[in-house]
Amino acid sequence: MEELMHYFETIPPLHRSLILVGGITFFWILEGIVPLFSVKYKKWRHAIPNFFFTLTTIIVNLPLAFILLKTSDWTVANDFGIINWLPEMPLWLYVLAGVLLLDLIGAYTAHLVEHKVKPLWMIHLVHHSDHHVDTTTANRHHPLESVIRYLFTLIGVFVVGAPIGIIMLYQSLSVVLSQFNHANIKLPKKVDKALSWIIISPDMHKVHHHYVLPYTDSNYGNIFSIWDRLFGTYMYLEPEKIIYGVDTFPDEKENSSIVGLLKQPFNKYRRPTTVVREQHQ
Repeated sequence: MEELMHYFETIPPLHRSLILVGGITFFWILEGIVPLFSVKYKKWRHAIPNFFFTLTTIIVNLPLAFILLKTSDWTVANDFGIINWLPEMPLWLYVLAGVLLLDLIGAYTAHLVEHKVKPLWMIHLVHHSDHHVDTTTANRHHPLESVIRYLFTLIGVFVVGAPIGIIMLYQSLSVVLSQFNHANIKLPKKVDKALSWIIISPDMHKVHHHYVLPYTDSNYGNIFSIWDRLFGTYMYLEPEKIIYGVDTFPDEKENSSIVGLLKQPFNKYRRPTTVVREQHQ
């Protein structure tokens, strides 16, 4: 565990890039071998706006990483934050507690708030308006959402008191698990169900991308499924009943346009419906 922490404390930028690109490549290939839904769209054309928003996320987060590092250094130097106030524990438990709490604040809470606050929902809508969810959808976030997510992560680092090694481990897990649970892959149901008791599995997260309420407002987690189960936001829907997109913004052409997606947060808010139609993918 000490070696693992040392690696993430000093992880080279190239390795972080390889985690991002390697994850997308791996799950992209896997989607072609064991797809959940048959691909009736041009994957490369679909991926272009998603890759564009992956790039904007990197651009937004790169200069802000300095603040994250300084905040982490301050909490460690001043023995500040939840994990620094806990009784002495084995290193593995210390790391697990840090990653769990960062996932709670930086992912689950951020995601929940984005769904409950209308202006933030309009920004987050860029992610939900993908009509063909696959591994590239994991990084489809409006630049404004990248800033919002960063602020929640920064708050998480401050409150948790996480050292840089735990932060880098958390962010690496977050990237890979998000690519995994968005991937258009079909796991054996028993395997997916078993995984969903610990981490966010593909079938569990796909429910969140169903086009109508109440399913859209469920399964907010990114790494660990404990938070959805603990706070009562877990829901299940058979994969074959899932329809991607958002009922209030159904224009697939507009939702595939980079310019249209950049403008999407500024569109007029539309009240979502709670009607669930029986329609198969």
